[in-house]
Amino acid sequence: MTTDTRALIAAARTAARNAHAPYSNFGVGAAVLLTDGTVVTGANFENASYGLSLCAETVALATVSAQGRLRDVAEIAVIGGPIGADGVPTGTAPVSPCGRCRQVINEAAQLGKRDLPVHCGAAEGDAVASYRLSELLPQAFGPGDLGIA
Repeated sequence: MTTDTRALIAAARTAARNAHAPYSNFGVGAAVLLTDGTVVTGANFENASYGLSLCAETVALATVSAQGRLRDVAEIAVIGGPIGADGVPTGTAPVSPCGRCRQVINEAAQLGKRDLPVHCGAAEGDAVASYRLSELLPQAFGPGDLGIA
């Protein structure tokens, strides 16, 4: 694991401390690295109406989009785990993006014309599994299929 990947995982862990997850008690943090080195983070945000909940990856990428930087996404890291008594996610198994988030990540990947590295980390410890988005979402449908990317 590179120093940059470690830093991105650390940023995702810090973001996960802000997860609003009173229903699942599962905190997730995401960190998005932009081409200029800027890091944008997000945490999951649950809602009593479950369908309105937002995943950490979606929160981070929506923030990037609000800054007009969706085409500048270079890498993304995600971590997660059950929230401990101290409010901090726990667990040593890497967590990967859900299917919906893989599709949301694909939007940035296709617009930026990059097969994005996705780093899936554990809430604690050194376990990280890194993939290219094309491995996590093969034959993805996105902006390119609509002639946009």
